[in-house]
Amino acid sequence: MGHMGAGAPQGPQPLPGVAHVVAVGSGKGGVGKTTVAVNLAVSLGKLGYKVGLIDADIYGPNVPMMLGVTRQPNVVGDNRIEPLLAHGVKFISVGLISPGDKPMVMRGPMLHQIIRQFLMQVEWGELDFLIVDLPPGTGDVVISLVQTVPLTGAVVVSTGSGVALQDARKALEMFHQVKVEVIGLVENMSQMTLPSGEVIDVFGAGGTERTAAQFGLPFLGALDLDPKIRVGGDRGMPVTLAGPDSASVAAFYDVARKVAARSMELSEHNEDVIEIS
Repeated sequence: MGHMGAGAPQGPQPLPGVAHVVAVGSGKGGVGKTTVAVNLAVSLGKLGYKVGLIDADIYGPNVPMMLGVTRQPNVVGDNRIEPLLAHGVKFISVGLISPGDKPMVMRGPMLHQIIRQFLMQVEWGELDFLIVDLPPGTGDVVISLVQTVPLTGAVVVSTGSGVALQDARKALEMFHQVKVEVIGLVENMSQMTLPSGEVIDVFGAGGTERTAAQFGLPFLGALDLDPKIRVGGDRGMPVTLAGPDSASVAAFYDVARKVAARSMELSEHNEDVIEIS
């Protein structure tokens, strides 16, 4: 092997046919990050984009349950994986490799292999958006992701509570350190409207918007705490299947449109930078 790695690709390589890779992260668990990722993917699909979703949350791979499809994916051709399809979204999940209640117990290197495999070996075809649902917190998965493909940017999900936002700030700092643009912040479980019309502020509505302003980052919107969202996730029928014209999910579609618009902006900006250098 005389020519040591002359042809070896350097650094992250774009996925052929995939326009935008968007990570969805949070500082802590339990803020509804996967719910946002799944409904974002479904919304983008309903808005006419071609969408894929990688469930990279090794601690709680809930995407198959939320999308209502749990069978093992087919292996096709030269060891390529065929993504599953649900509600117009192509997806792959760690939960499909380790189904049921068995936890994934993995060290860094194995994790890295799985993330690479989900990006490089899955037959994604042509996609406008590939959404990656990250594990909560900061760590290995994000590093594997940025080493493998160029990310368009990241969406950070938090509730408005001071505790959640303390952790969300860590996620923002992590994306900054690995040089991933933050597309914006989403406040999930923002407030709850009772049948009487009374509004209850459960987790400190408005906190996420203030944090976004502090960091000079876009605020993508507030999603209310609504049992219908949870029921949809538990039944594998995401609430956004109601479509862009349904008033009850308007907030989700608003977030999806902003993510799409800002992704396009960031990609154009990156192309300009590459041409200059």
